[in-house]
Formats: sequence, C-alpha cells, structure tokens
Amino acid sequence: MADPRFYDNRGPFSLAAICRAAKLALPAGADPGAEICDLASLSGAGPQQLSFFAGGKPLRDNFVQSRAGFCLAPKGAPPPPQGMTVLTATSVLHAWAEVAALFYPGAALDVWPMRPAVSADAELGENVVLGPGAAVGTGAEIGDGTILGANASVGPGVTIGRGCEIGANVSISHAHLGDRVLVLPGAQIGAPGFGLASSEEGHIRIPQLGRVIIQDGVEIGAATTVDRGALRDTVIGEGTKIDNLVQIAHNVEIGRHCVIAAQSGIAGSCIIEDFVIMGGQVGIADHSHIGAGARLAARSATVSGQKVEGGRDYGGVPAKSIREWAREIHAVSRLAARRNKDGHG
Repeated sequence: MADPRFYDNRGPFSLAAICRAAKLALPAGADPGAEICDLASLSGAGPQQLSFFAGGKPLRDNFVQSRAGFCLAPKGAPPPPQGMTVLTATSVLHAWAEVAALFYPGAALDVWPMRPAVSADAELGENVVLGPGAAVGTGAEIGDGTILGANASVGPGVTIGRGCEIGANVSISHAHLGDRVLVLPGAQIGAPGFGLASSEEGHIRIPQLGRVIIQDGVEIGAATTVDRGALRDTVIGEGTKIDNLVQIAHNVEIGRHCVIAAQSGIAGSCIIEDFVIMGGQVGIADHSHIGAGARLAARSATVSGQKVEGGRDYGGVPAKSIREWAREIHAVSRLAARRNKDGHG
C-alpha cells in the first residue's frame, strides 16, 4: 500500500470504474459497485485492495495465498484463493499502469509549492544546518544536528534522523533515513523505479508507489542512485557502505554492513543479505538472491533469478566459485597458447 505521506490516493473507485480505466470486461457475476480503496502487493493486500499477478513461477505461491479482494491476472492463471475477484487482462502490466495512474495520478514527479526554502510545517530539530539553496518540503522532518549541503532537496514527507550529513545537490524524496547517515554530493534517493509495460506500440511507465528505507549508519557515495519501490520498499540495512556511481533499483533489499564498490548495478527485486562484499562494476540481475557473507569479484555478474550461496568467493559471468572461475580462465589461456603454438593465432 502506498504511503500517504508521499502519495495522494484519489480512490476509492468502483470495480466498474476500474474495469473502464483498464479497458477490461467486468468479471462474470461480480458486483460492479464493489469498492476498491487502494492498491497493494500480493502479500500485503486486503479484501478492499487490488493487486496484480503477471504470471510465472516465482510469484505463483504469492498469488494463490494472497488475501487481495481483487487482482489483475493473465488468462490461464492458477485458480484464485477464496474471496478474490480476478480481472483477466491480456497484458497485466498495461492494465496495472492504467489503474495505478487512476489512483495516483501525481506519482511520477514531485510538485513543489511556491513557498520559502523551508516549508512552514516542516519540523527541524536542534542545530540543523541548511546550506545555501537547500529546500525542505511540506511535512518533512529533520533530526538534531543534521547538515544539508548547498542546493540539497528534501521532498515532502521525507524523514531524516539525527547527526546525518547530506551533501550538496543531493535529492531525497519518498524516503525515511535513520541516524548518522552520510550521503555524498549528487546522490539521488527516491526517484521512480524503472518499471515499464511494453508492447509493439511502445512503452508505458508504471507508477512507482513504494518508498526508500535507509537504516542507521549507512553511507551512500557521490552520484549514486537509489530508486523507490514499485509497491514494496527499497531497503538499505544498517551500516552498509555504498561507493560512488552505484545504481540500486526498485524493491531491492540490502542487508546490514554490506560493502558495494563503484559502478556496481543491482536490478529490481534483488535480495542482498548481510555482510556481502561487491567489487567494482559488479552486476546483479533482477530477482537474484545473494547469501550472507558472499564476496563477488570486480566485474562479476549474476543472471536473472540466480541464487548465490553465502560465505564464499565468486567471480565471472554468470557468477561461480572463484576456484571454478580461475580454472576456466587458465583453461582458456592454455587453449589460446596451444592455438598460437600450432600456428592458428
């Protein structure tokens, strides 16, 4: 469910209105006047909320166990749980994009009112320092001793804890930050995740309705981006250190005390457990799961949905144990040397 501090819910809407917006047929036997109050994930939805299931094994269990009263689903979806009304869609993601835009038409970008740099209802603790051009939005809260650099932007509803340092030209929206968080200049936190419904006619942006949660003692490098979740939150655990120029996509969950080096990229809906170390330019494909204490060498990468066991060293593409990767490199080197010796080089 979208956080009302950040998103203005225009609902409720009737089931008939939802079907019109998404260009769907009313489900047989359904009450067209049934009220839908909000949108939510399969695991978090309740009887008066709408969710979606786009198909595929990873989310099948979430669908059949969901308590959502209403759900967009493709043809051939598994039998729904008792009490769920299924809205069948040829393209679930396109239908979801239409419905999400109906409930939350202003979700794409922040609209700042023409007010002073600090909104009248923002709450600033003791000894807060604001650099030249810093802006603090409506309903934002900033804890004691926190510093905002020049031209830093704190969006409406954002909360920042005590003793934080927010660098120049940092933008923070749709986010809650704990205590002692360091954000270096130019970082962008809480921008919309890269969610698209694609077809032969082009691409439609899916409204991103989650938040970013950054726990105590996290460091975020210069020009790093942390996207807010689609429905769930993007989470960065306590004490994690993130280098410059890192991309963290929507719905990513990063555990405690991880270290992520520069130019690494983590795609959507990945889970990175505690004490993971990632070298420079590591690529983590969507829905990957990296176990606690795993160490990934520079430029290694996973494939979509890959599970990496914790407590071991990995390298290569797709990521494999460091010994196996080294053996492969040596084998290729020997093969190349042999070809050169035989006059094939």
